[in-house]
Amino acid sequence: MQAEAKHRPNLLGAGGWFWAGNYKMERYLYTLHRVTGLGILLFGIFHLIETTFFRRQGESVWQMTTGFLKQPLFEVGLILVAFAFVIHALNGLRLILQEFGITLGKPKRPVYPYQDALRRKRGYTMLAIAVIVILLLVFLLNRLVGGG
Repeated sequence: MQAEAKHRPNLLGAGGWFWAGNYKMERYLYTLHRVTGLGILLFGIFHLIETTFFRRQGESVWQMTTGFLKQPLFEVGLILVAFAFVIHALNGLRLILQEFGITLGKPKRPVYPYQDALRRKRGYTMLAIAVIVILLLVFLLNRLVGGG
């Protein structure tokens, strides 16, 4: 069976990130972690280019650039970057704790019906998701009410 699986082509491509069968919640969190990491990286590159290139062009160019970046589309982008940062940071903390075995618990004998350690300790994953959602709501309410 393994020899047969080795020769099967990957027909899913990048679409397999989002749907590749009967995945569990942790797989989707892993995909979200990858996507938010790429988004934060792209924002960092854009921000570095924007601040170094346009700032060096002089005060008038810098004022025009900052005025342009105050448009609502870019404000929504900043909110999305903040969301991505919160999700990426807290999910990364969950993954670190999982790698150290803190959130997995002690191994059990394999008795039918089988249950892996991730599903036995799903409460830690749900707690991480709840903290992420609460922080995102607090940030969004602060942004909408406080305006800054």
